[in-house]
Amino acid sequence: MTVQPEGLPLAAEFPDATREQWQRLVEGVLRKSGVQDASGVQAEEALTTKLQDGLSARPLYTAEDAPADAGLPGFAPYVRGGRPHGSAVSGWDVRQRHADPDAARANEAVLADLENGVTSLWLTVGDGGLPVAALPAVLQGVYLDLAAVVLDAGAEFRPAAEQLFALLAERAVPADVASGNLGADPLGLLARTGDDSATTAQLAEAADLAAHCGRTYPNVRALAVDALVFHDAGASAAQELGCSLAAGVAYLRALTAAGLTAEEAAGQLEFRYAATEDQFLGIAKFRAARRLWARVAEVSGVTGPAAAQRQHAVTSSVMMTARDPWVNMLRTTVACLAAGVGGADAVTVQPFDAEAGLSDAFARRIARNTQAILLEESNLAKVVDPAGGSWYVEALTDELARAAWAFFQEIERAGGLRAALASGLVGERIAATWAERTAKIAKRREPVTGVSEFPNLGEQPLVREPAPARRGGGLPQVRRAEAYEALRDRSDAHLAATGARPKLFLASIGTAAAHTARTTFAANLFQAGGIETAALEGTDPAALAEAFAASGATVACLCSGDAQYAEHGETVAKALKTAGAAKVLLAGRPGELREALERAGVDAYVFAGCNAVEVLTSLLDEIGVAR
Repeated sequence: MTVQPEGLPLAAEFPDATREQWQRLVEGVLRKSGVQDASGVQAEEALTTKLQDGLSARPLYTAEDAPADAGLPGFAPYVRGGRPHGSAVSGWDVRQRHADPDAARANEAVLADLENGVTSLWLTVGDGGLPVAALPAVLQGVYLDLAAVVLDAGAEFRPAAEQLFALLAERAVPADVASGNLGADPLGLLARTGDDSATTAQLAEAADLAAHCGRTYPNVRALAVDALVFHDAGASAAQELGCSLAAGVAYLRALTAAGLTAEEAAGQLEFRYAATEDQFLGIAKFRAARRLWARVAEVSGVTGPAAAQRQHAVTSSVMMTARDPWVNMLRTTVACLAAGVGGADAVTVQPFDAEAGLSDAFARRIARNTQAILLEESNLAKVVDPAGGSWYVEALTDELARAAWAFFQEIERAGGLRAALASGLVGERIAATWAERTAKIAKRREPVTGVSEFPNLGEQPLVREPAPARRGGGLPQVRRAEAYEALRDRSDAHLAATGARPKLFLASIGTAAAHTARTTFAANLFQAGGIETAALEGTDPAALAEAFAASGATVACLCSGDAQYAEHGETVAKALKTAGAAKVLLAGRPGELREALERAGVDAYVFAGCNAVEVLTSLLDEIGVAR
């Protein structure tokens, strides 16, 4: 037996594997899968996933892929965190949002949050939320020396700020203890509403508030760079970051023009970003945002702590669903994890029922406990920059930062964010991005669990009091699930009007082994549009036609393997047409059988990658479901 020398790892006896060796192994696997012409780099590219913004996720990362040194936590370029200790001492700031216009109910919810783990409050006031005058009632019983208050007041940010200042004075909160953000965001408001008539005056008011905070309230920031407006319109990660940089630079210019130093101006900004269900891209986004802002700070002459971007992460509204909302708990958990690992200073988890209206106490409890589990049970904040050093995360951070910087430069060349909004540049770029993503969603290349995949037609919709309308008029507000949920709404209306859902018959040809894969695929597809399915297994055309007639459906779909289609497809299709089927579909691609099947009565095909939204819309029209 060979005795291993002390301190020498066993791996030392083996030569290092090379990338070329790995590529040759991949070539062998690809050949077995039917891919014959991929070799070397081509083999690696065959397994590469293309992302938005020209980014990619490769199958293998090595030290060769690592970008330049990301530095240390708490030091420029702040990729690894804005503070040396990160969130390790006390965790990140658990910040929950409140927008109930009823002051008494809002106060009850606020106190429940603060008593059960929430550390700061985010209040939507003014148009679309709580009345500004109700702030004292909403904050009744809140220790303002312990809990930071962040305002989101739209155009009413000045009166909301004055109301908060008065409340701090009334309760004798020391000026150097009060903390939070006044939420002034004139450019974000312009993007939301499309109204530029008051932007110049609002920028001046924001600068005045920033100067006041700098003189009197050192721990209160005046401005929020809210990039959610761009994300909610369908922006990619790079576009969201690019727009936020452009807004931040515009605010630096406005504040320094009003007399603040560049360092004082930078210290008045907090950046708000969306955290999505894409875990690694989310981690990279928060790391890249700090790197990009550090570059802006460096060019602006900002040094020290003010150069570190202050970040508020909010779980994405775009990813939330009204259908099967319970799945939102899983989405927000992954998003929260990404924000925490990415180094966000404050995190807001939206309640799972956010798309149904005003959230109830149970949903708010689940939202705050999501953060409590990640912080207290998973100890997620105990490690500073836990993703740091991952070649994949470091490379993705670098690629995203470069793509975002390119978009930021495009906006600056167009005259800055205000001009780029007015010219339509920002809106057009975001709309093009969302159109590409919408096409993937329609083809179920980007699945939405519980909506486009694995829907539950028997679910009971959540009933909540309507939430205040969001500010609108500018950039649109989109959600991934919208198209499918609109189809489900048509189905629900049909059920209410007729007592039955639209129905489709599945002719499952052959044995379970032959047809199960495509029967399952088809049932899942049709139910995503609110179409109930009835099925019968077998090869007897007469029996299948009889079952179709008895089902009450007017549309049928053949489901089986290619061999069964070749043997029985024509006779079954003819039998279904004879039995009165207005339309006969086939699950799969017909190949050489197309002409024969279509002569027998097959009208169309459904398959992985087909435009499901178009297919389902057409079927509902065929069945006679009102739009």
